[in-house]
Amino acid sequence: MAEAPLLPVSPIRAGILCRCPKCGKGRLYSGFLTIVEKCASCGLELRKQDAGDGPAVFIVLFVGGIIVGLALWVEIVYQPPYWVHVVIWAPAILAGCLGALRPAKALMIALQFKHKILGLDDES
Repeated sequence: MAEAPLLPVSPIRAGILCRCPKCGKGRLYSGFLTIVEKCASCGLELRKQDAGDGPAVFIVLFVGGIIVGLALWVEIVYQPPYWVHVVIWAPAILAGCLGALRPAKALMIALQFKHKILGLDDES
């Protein structure tokens, strides 16, 4: 019996869950940001995939804009000492950037797969 073709996976769902962009089931990462050699579920080769610095740039700009806006609001309303800003915003920046980097990189890879960029397609 022939295997049924896979239904298209939403790039947003694959990105948020950090899953294979082809099947949506296999893990995308073997480490924090290390891409697996190939999907354990469908066998898609992912080792040649490279999202570059794009996800990091988007995350830094997005998180930075939010943090700067909040820091300005806190400064205007409460006028705390500068060390309070450091204690509040340094961990917030670190947590925001590191927390969003994995899904952003996975989303970029899923979008590259969907649009067949870098030779990452079903024929791999």
